[in-house]
Amino acid sequence: MDRRGVCKSLYSYSIYMDIQCKSGKPWRAVKLYKEMKKKGIRLDVVAYNTVIRAIGLSEGVDFSIRVFREMKEVGCEPNVVTYNTIIKLLCENGRIREAYGVFDQMREKGYAPNVITYHCFFGCIEKPKQILRTFDRMINSGVRPRMDTYVMLMKKFGRWGFLRPVFIVWKKMEEQGCSPDACAYNALIDALVQKGMVDLARKYEEEMLAKGLSAKPRVDLGTKPHTE
Repeated sequence: MDRRGVCKSLYSYSIYMDIQCKSGKPWRAVKLYKEMKKKGIRLDVVAYNTVIRAIGLSEGVDFSIRVFREMKEVGCEPNVVTYNTIIKLLCENGRIREAYGVFDQMREKGYAPNVITYHCFFGCIEKPKQILRTFDRMINSGVRPRMDTYVMLMKKFGRWGFLRPVFIVWKKMEEQGCSPDACAYNALIDALVQKGMVDLARKYEEEMLAKGLSAKPRVDLGTKPHTE
Protein backbone atom coordinates (compact mmCIF):
# COMPACT_ATOMS: atom_id res chain seq x y z
CA MET A 1 0.00 0.00 0.00
CA ASP A 2 2.81 2.42 0.83
CA ARG A 3 4.28 1.94 -2.64
CA ARG A 4 1.03 3.19 -4.13
CA GLY A 5 1.04 6.23 -1.91
CA VAL A 6 -1.66 5.01 0.46
CA CYS A 7 -0.96 5.36 4.18
CA LYS A 8 -1.55 2.27 6.27
CA SER A 9 -3.90 2.80 9.18
CA LEU A 10 -4.09 1.02 12.52
CA TYR A 11 -7.03 -0.95 11.13
CA SER A 12 -5.19 -2.12 8.01
CA TYR A 13 -2.05 -2.98 9.99
CA SER A 14 -4.17 -5.06 12.39
CA ILE A 15 -5.71 -6.97 9.49
CA TYR A 16 -2.32 -7.60 7.84
CA MET A 17 -0.79 -8.80 11.10
CA ASP A 18 -3.68 -11.16 11.76
CA ILE A 19 -3.45 -12.58 8.22
CA GLN A 20 0.29 -13.19 8.61
CA CYS A 21 -0.26 -15.00 11.91
CA LYS A 22 -3.02 -17.18 10.51
CA SER A 23 -0.96 -18.03 7.43
CA GLY A 24 1.91 -19.30 9.59
CA LYS A 25 4.18 -16.28 9.14
CA PRO A 26 4.17 -14.59 12.57
CA TRP A 27 7.59 -13.01 11.98
CA ARG A 28 6.02 -10.87 9.26
CA ALA A 29 3.43 -9.66 11.73
CA VAL A 30 6.25 -8.72 14.12
CA LYS A 31 7.93 -6.80 11.29
CA LEU A 32 4.71 -4.85 10.74
CA TYR A 33 4.50 -4.13 14.48
CA LYS A 34 8.02 -2.66 14.43
CA GLU A 35 7.06 -0.62 11.39
CA MET A 36 4.05 0.76 13.27
CA LYS A 37 6.19 1.76 16.24
CA LYS A 38 8.67 3.47 13.95
CA LYS A 39 5.84 5.49 12.40
CA GLY A 40 4.43 6.38 15.80
CA ILE A 41 1.13 4.59 15.25
CA ARG A 42 -0.57 3.93 18.57
CA LEU A 43 -1.77 0.34 18.89
CA ASP A 44 -5.14 -0.60 20.34
CA VAL A 45 -5.94 -3.76 22.30
CA VAL A 46 -6.81 -5.75 19.16
CA ALA A 47 -3.48 -4.93 17.52
CA TYR A 48 -1.55 -5.65 20.71
CA ASN A 49 -3.27 -9.02 21.09
CA THR A 50 -2.15 -9.98 17.58
CA VAL A 51 1.40 -8.78 18.23
CA ILE A 52 1.64 -10.66 21.53
CA ARG A 53 0.59 -13.88 19.78
CA ALA A 54 2.88 -13.28 16.80
CA ILE A 55 6.00 -12.38 18.76
CA GLY A 56 5.40 -15.30 21.11
CA LEU A 57 5.33 -17.72 18.18
CA SER A 58 8.31 -16.23 16.37
CA GLU A 59 10.62 -15.04 19.15
CA GLY A 60 9.37 -16.68 22.35
CA VAL A 61 7.02 -16.05 25.23
CA ASP A 62 9.44 -13.75 27.07
CA PHE A 63 9.18 -11.27 24.20
CA SER A 64 5.39 -11.52 24.43
CA ILE A 65 5.58 -10.63 28.12
CA ARG A 66 7.69 -7.57 27.24
CA VAL A 67 5.04 -6.41 24.77
CA PHE A 68 2.36 -7.13 27.39
CA ARG A 69 4.19 -4.84 29.83
CA GLU A 70 4.70 -2.21 27.14
CA MET A 71 0.98 -2.32 26.39
CA LYS A 72 0.09 -1.50 29.99
CA GLU A 73 2.78 1.16 30.25
CA VAL A 74 1.35 3.11 27.30
CA GLY A 75 -2.13 2.96 28.81
CA CYS A 76 -3.67 0.27 26.64
CA GLU A 77 -5.78 -1.92 28.93
CA PRO A 78 -5.48 -5.69 28.32
CA ASN A 79 -8.64 -7.73 27.89
CA VAL A 80 -9.54 -11.41 28.36
CA VAL A 81 -8.04 -12.29 24.97
CA THR A 82 -4.73 -10.69 25.99
CA TYR A 83 -4.52 -12.71 29.19
CA ASN A 84 -5.58 -15.90 27.42
CA THR A 85 -2.86 -15.40 24.82
CA ILE A 86 -0.15 -14.99 27.46
CA ILE A 87 -1.47 -17.96 29.46
CA LYS A 88 -1.52 -20.17 26.36
CA LEU A 89 2.03 -19.23 25.37
CA LEU A 90 3.31 -19.90 28.89
CA CYS A 91 1.50 -23.24 29.07
CA GLU A 92 2.80 -24.31 25.67
CA ASN A 93 6.32 -23.60 26.91
CA GLY A 94 5.82 -25.70 30.03
CA ARG A 95 5.70 -22.68 32.33
CA ILE A 96 2.48 -23.71 34.04
CA ARG A 97 3.22 -22.05 37.39
CA GLU A 98 3.77 -18.69 35.68
CA ALA A 99 0.57 -19.21 33.70
CA TYR A 100 -1.34 -19.65 36.96
CA GLY A 101 0.25 -16.41 38.15
CA VAL A 102 -1.11 -14.57 35.10
CA PHE A 103 -4.46 -16.30 35.71
CA ASP A 104 -4.57 -14.90 39.27
CA GLN A 105 -3.50 -11.47 38.02
CA MET A 106 -6.29 -11.59 35.46
CA ARG A 107 -8.89 -12.21 38.16
CA GLU A 108 -7.44 -9.50 40.42
CA LYS A 109 -7.87 -7.03 37.56
CA GLY A 110 -11.54 -7.95 37.33
CA TYR A 111 -11.39 -10.08 34.19
CA ALA A 112 -13.28 -13.36 34.48
CA PRO A 113 -11.49 -16.39 32.98
CA ASN A 114 -13.60 -18.12 30.33
CA VAL A 115 -13.69 -21.57 28.74
CA ILE A 116 -10.75 -20.68 26.48
CA THR A 117 -8.66 -19.75 29.51
CA TYR A 118 -9.17 -23.16 31.05
CA HIS A 119 -8.61 -24.95 27.74
CA CYS A 120 -5.13 -23.38 27.64
CA PHE A 121 -4.32 -25.22 30.87
CA PHE A 122 -6.08 -28.48 29.96
CA GLY A 123 -4.16 -28.74 26.70
CA CYS A 124 -0.76 -28.54 28.38
CA ILE A 125 -0.95 -29.82 31.98
CA GLU A 126 0.53 -33.32 32.23
CA LYS A 127 -0.63 -34.24 35.74
CA PRO A 128 -4.10 -35.81 36.12
CA LYS A 129 -4.69 -34.49 39.65
CA GLN A 130 -3.72 -30.97 38.62
CA ILE A 131 -6.10 -31.14 35.66
CA LEU A 132 -8.96 -32.30 37.88
CA ARG A 133 -8.25 -29.51 40.41
CA THR A 134 -8.32 -26.96 37.62
CA PHE A 135 -11.49 -28.54 36.23
CA ASP A 136 -13.19 -28.26 39.65
CA ARG A 137 -12.00 -24.67 39.94
CA MET A 138 -13.55 -23.94 36.55
CA ILE A 139 -16.96 -25.33 37.51
CA ASN A 140 -16.93 -23.84 41.03
CA SER A 141 -16.19 -20.39 39.58
CA GLY A 142 -19.29 -20.61 37.40
CA VAL A 143 -17.60 -21.26 34.06
CA ARG A 144 -19.68 -23.88 32.25
CA PRO A 145 -17.61 -26.46 30.34
CA ARG A 146 -18.47 -27.01 26.68
CA MET A 147 -18.88 -30.44 25.14
CA ASP A 148 -15.40 -30.20 23.63
CA THR A 149 -14.06 -29.54 27.15
CA TYR A 150 -15.39 -32.88 28.38
CA VAL A 151 -14.21 -34.69 25.25
CA MET A 152 -10.73 -33.15 25.45
CA LEU A 153 -10.28 -34.26 29.05
CA MET A 154 -11.67 -37.77 28.55
CA LYS A 155 -9.45 -38.31 25.51
CA LYS A 156 -6.41 -37.09 27.41
CA PHE A 157 -7.03 -39.27 30.46
CA GLY A 158 -7.89 -42.19 28.17
CA ARG A 159 -4.59 -41.89 26.29
CA TRP A 160 -2.79 -41.97 29.62
CA GLY A 161 -4.70 -45.07 30.67
CA PHE A 162 -6.45 -43.40 33.64
CA LEU A 163 -10.06 -44.58 33.78
CA ARG A 164 -11.11 -43.05 37.09
CA PRO A 165 -10.60 -39.45 35.87
CA VAL A 166 -12.48 -40.32 32.67
CA PHE A 167 -15.53 -41.32 34.72
CA ILE A 168 -15.14 -38.28 36.99
CA VAL A 169 -15.40 -36.04 33.92
CA TRP A 170 -18.30 -38.12 32.56
CA LYS A 171 -20.18 -37.76 35.84
CA LYS A 172 -19.55 -33.99 35.94
CA MET A 173 -20.91 -33.77 32.41
CA GLU A 174 -24.13 -35.47 33.49
CA GLU A 175 -24.37 -33.34 36.65
CA GLN A 176 -24.07 -30.20 34.53
CA GLY A 177 -27.06 -31.36 32.49
CA CYS A 178 -24.96 -31.87 29.38
CA SER A 179 -26.10 -34.80 27.24
CA PRO A 180 -23.09 -36.69 25.80
CA ASP A 181 -22.69 -36.55 22.04
CA ALA A 182 -21.01 -39.12 19.77
CA CYS A 183 -17.54 -37.67 20.45
CA ALA A 184 -18.02 -38.00 24.22
CA TYR A 185 -19.26 -41.58 23.96
CA ASN A 186 -16.42 -42.52 21.62
CA ALA A 187 -13.84 -41.00 23.99
CA LEU A 188 -15.25 -43.04 26.88
CA ILE A 189 -15.48 -46.24 24.84
CA ASP A 190 -11.91 -45.82 23.54
CA ALA A 191 -10.66 -45.45 27.13
CA LEU A 192 -12.52 -48.61 28.19
CA VAL A 193 -11.28 -50.64 25.22
CA GLN A 194 -7.71 -49.52 25.89
CA LYS A 195 -7.99 -50.96 29.42
CA GLY A 196 -9.51 -54.20 28.12
CA MET A 197 -12.98 -53.51 29.56
CA VAL A 198 -14.74 -54.71 26.43
CA ASP A 199 -18.07 -55.66 28.02
CA LEU A 200 -18.54 -52.23 29.60
CA ALA A 201 -17.39 -50.57 26.38
CA ARG A 202 -20.00 -52.55 24.45
CA LYS A 203 -22.68 -51.45 26.95
CA TYR A 204 -21.92 -47.78 26.29
CA GLU A 205 -21.76 -48.40 22.56
CA GLU A 206 -25.24 -49.96 22.65
CA GLU A 207 -26.45 -47.00 24.70
CA MET A 208 -25.17 -44.46 22.19
CA LEU A 209 -26.59 -46.41 19.25
CA ALA A 210 -29.98 -46.49 20.99
CA LYS A 211 -29.82 -42.68 21.08
CA GLY A 212 -29.23 -42.57 17.33
CA LEU A 213 -25.54 -41.64 17.64
CA SER A 214 -22.84 -43.08 15.39
CA ALA A 215 -20.16 -45.28 16.95
CA LYS A 216 -16.64 -45.68 15.60
CA PRO A 217 -15.81 -49.04 13.99
CA ARG A 218 -13.86 -51.11 16.53
CA VAL A 219 -12.41 -54.55 15.93
CA ASP A 220 -12.35 -55.17 19.71
CA LEU A 221 -16.12 -54.78 19.83
CA GLY A 222 -16.75 -56.69 16.64
CA THR A 223 -17.71 -53.63 14.63
CA LYS A 224 -15.96 -52.96 11.34
CA PRO A 225 -16.17 -50.13 8.82
CA HIS A 226 -18.71 -50.61 6.06
CA THR A 227 -17.22 -51.49 2.70
CA GLU A 228 -18.84 -50.96 -0.67
